[in-house]
Amino acid sequence: MRNIRREVMALLGISLLPGPSMSQSTSKSDKPVINPPPTAKDWADMAKLPDWSGLWTHVRSDQDRQMKTNPPPWNEKAAKIIEWQYAEEKAGRPPPLFQNCLPEAMPAWMLVTHNAMDLIVYPGRVFMLGESDSQRLRRIYTDGRGHTEDPDPTFHGESIGVWKGQELLVDTIAMHPQNYIAISEAQGIPNGGDMHIKERMFLQKPDVWADELTITAPKVLTKPWVTTRIYYRQRLRRLDVVEGTCLEGWFKPATDKDGYPSWERISHDPYGNRTPPK
Repeated sequence: MRNIRREVMALLGISLLPGPSMSQSTSKSDKPVINPPPTAKDWADMAKLPDWSGLWTHVRSDQDRQMKTNPPPWNEKAAKIIEWQYAEEKAGRPPPLFQNCLPEAMPAWMLVTHNAMDLIVYPGRVFMLGESDSQRLRRIYTDGRGHTEDPDPTFHGESIGVWKGQELLVDTIAMHPQNYIAISEAQGIPNGGDMHIKERMFLQKPDVWADELTITAPKVLTKPWVTTRIYYRQRLRRLDVVEGTCLEGWFKPATDKDGYPSWERISHDPYGNRTPPK
């Protein structure tokens, strides 16, 4: 995969906010410096950025509304699968999209997550920390780098961000073809590969954060899908992010043959529901 940094910058039509890798991009031997420490100017530039600190929770009503009014432009094959999934869910047999305990991944965790999330803005990076997927972590690099020449596919992909005033524009590539484009926890289609996601992240109000996604997935969508997800900032301590491990719900405390604490697997049906005891 070629380096598309210049194409991304030209498409966005903006310049980069100076970051650590720009102000200290080379060493005395003219070799590139990897992840140099933030400078005083880098920290000063942080004051120009919006305050995204704190805990954010999704707006469920907005997710439900978009499912009905702004569905993805599925191709014919994908649309038939979605119709079947909807019928199965309505009949009490929801397809187990996320029952394998693999990460929800991009873009599903931005589209259908029901978990709290911390946003941390740091010189050269934005961190997104969630409480599911074994403490999920997404990094968005804002230090001036472009996409790597041939990135390995991952669950969250490679995200490069550029600040434009109070907005963060993000370009994400290199996601696993198995990653779902999901519209609920029981309805979604694997993207199939060649997926490209652009995001515009911004504050609608001081405590309302929006992520506008444009998802291009030629294997399953007939055209790019533009959709927005909304989050509220929470200040109550009882709503803090807690440790969440998918597999923990599949085990219960037990004792092994030597008398030490252990975990015993709990039987589940194919839909992820616990099997009633005999």
